[in-house]
Amino acid sequence: MLATRLPLLLAVFLMQAVAEKALQPLLDFAGTDAAQKWQAVNDGVMGGVSEGRFKITNDKTLEFSGRLSLENNGGFASVRTKPTNYNIHAGDTLVVRLKGDGREYVLNIYTKSRRMAFSYRTALPTMKDEWTEVSVPLDEFIPTSFGNRVQGMGPVEPEQINSLGFMLSDKKPGPFKLEVEWVKITPAATP
Repeated sequence: MLATRLPLLLAVFLMQAVAEKALQPLLDFAGTDAAQKWQAVNDGVMGGVSEGRFKITNDKTLEFSGRLSLENNGGFASVRTKPTNYNIHAGDTLVVRLKGDGREYVLNIYTKSRRMAFSYRTALPTMKDEWTEVSVPLDEFIPTSFGNRVQGMGPVEPEQINSLGFMLSDKKPGPFKLEVEWVKITPAATP
């Protein structure tokens, strides 16, 4: 009996090993110093009055919440990591596990560029109160400045990445809440 089930058990074990290897941790919130690695940056830097804040929950997730306001030419709230080096390579895919409020958030990649308000970004749609995973290949992030697409720029250069962040800028005033369990990488396939 065991001899006939052994190939099936081995196949299941190998599939689990491949799946675990496929996703490599990039950001999680389990460490005692997790909160010290993050900072809030809201539209107050340009006169707005949006309120965005973050905390690390008892469940070891990042909770980004607040109130978006369009007053005083505002309209965004964000959190981002303090500058650090990441082990991201060309061809990698970023995967985010998140739970939101049905609004569309943004995942920003900040680089060492000296351009003002510059980031590479992608949309993070959420389903109200449901955990989902969003996967985005690195070369699909769009170069932006002040929220507008920058023409003529190529894909993000992985060695230039020094910060990641989450933003809400959907032009819908009111309260918001996003919870992030982790950010992982699916490495590029090696030939």
